[in-house]
Amino acid sequence: MNPNEILRIVDALHRDKKIDSEIVFRAIEAAMASAVRRQRGDEAEIEVSIDRHSGQISATVNGEPLDPDVFGRIGAQTAKQVIIQKIREAERDALIEEYQQLIGEIVTGTVHRVDTGKTIVNLGNVEAILPRSEQIPGDPYHVGSRIRAVVVEVRADGSRVKVVLSRTRPQLVQRLFEQEIPEIAEGTIQIRAVAREPGYRSKVAVSSDDPRVDCVGACVGVRGNRIKNIVHELAGERIDIVRWSDDPEVLIPNALQPAHVDQVLLCEMIGRAIVLVQEDQLSLAIGRKGQNVRLASKLCGIDIEIMTAEELDEQIERAVIGFSQIDGVSEELAQALVEQGYLSYDDLEVIEPDELMVMGDLTEEQVQHIVAQAERLALEADKAATEARQRQRELERLQQAQATVEAQGEAESATATGTQSEVEAAEDKGTEAESPAGASGEPADSGETESGESREATVPESGSP
Repeated sequence: MNPNEILRIVDALHRDKKIDSEIVFRAIEAAMASAVRRQRGDEAEIEVSIDRHSGQISATVNGEPLDPDVFGRIGAQTAKQVIIQKIREAERDALIEEYQQLIGEIVTGTVHRVDTGKTIVNLGNVEAILPRSEQIPGDPYHVGSRIRAVVVEVRADGSRVKVVLSRTRPQLVQRLFEQEIPEIAEGTIQIRAVAREPGYRSKVAVSSDDPRVDCVGACVGVRGNRIKNIVHELAGERIDIVRWSDDPEVLIPNALQPAHVDQVLLCEMIGRAIVLVQEDQLSLAIGRKGQNVRLASKLCGIDIEIMTAEELDEQIERAVIGFSQIDGVSEELAQALVEQGYLSYDDLEVIEPDELMVMGDLTEEQVQHIVAQAERLALEADKAATEARQRQRELERLQQAQATVEAQGEAESATATGTQSEVEAAEDKGTEAESPAGASGEPADSGETESGESREATVPESGSP
């Protein structure tokens, strides 16, 4: 291996594989040192260096110079094999470094193949994996189709690079907004928070420091053309654009749109907000299967509870009565707890002891006694609720079984009625077929034919044609 050959290898790998030249030089030095060590023993102290400009090799063994021609005699083939291995590792490390910088960013690729549970995506210089858990429900993937996803994980997998993609993370929605909306890419509009249930609905909170810019309108676009492109990329996922505010009492009503909110009661001690709405807005605020309030809670970072004013009054009354039953809790303390937003025994389990000591002028032992009772009562309440749900499910099961039996009975009755109707229809048809008088509508002179035979119709047996 002469100096010119070394320089050609380094230059080719640098240009074709985009591997840093210094990494290649070090790999060759390590390979050659390994080849010499195999000849001289593991105890030998070997140093190999290559001149970066001339490609000239210099080496020492236990401090004594080694003739460069010796490399050809002690195993140039071995050195080349090690070089190939080192170069592959360097190429893998370069890919890892490249894609680690893309974590959280969108990449575009084509579907290479679809295996059970995962989709393999060709990104050009590496094949990435889109696991089933990171796929949008109902989103079809066909071989050769284009796909956009965010990089969520990059790691070495032996001699290969494993890149994991996702289409379910909130980052995908944010990156799509940045690509489709120039004001966000420029920084005029900022995305403050994203809450998402992949394939169903997302809420995106935006704001702008420029009062002349309508942050919500800019994201929607003229006739909704900007948001339509994002919705199409997300397989029809619904997107709500929310105007951000640092004031939770303003942000929460915005996040719960399209429902109209009457009042927001913040319980900062336990990180909860009680939102009061009218009866006709209750289902709209909660959303289908609780989706609207759940996404609003994620967006605002606050546990939101939706109820009407009447429901709040009832819950407050129950809470005061329930707290007053705890040994050591006076009616005044129970009322003070409710005013701070503590409405259940579970809430008392997370209350700060010092806070409760100040509120009720209690000792540490009294506080521990109260909290222990609250924990016991909370467990009993959970058990009672579980039993109630089980009874409800059993009742629904029995009602369903009864409805099935009734449906079967009705079906059998309808079948029997239909059979009888067929018999009667057959009797009428037979009579008409045998009686000329029946055919003409005129009365017959007698019940016998000219030959004296009877004209009585024969009733077919059930099931006969």
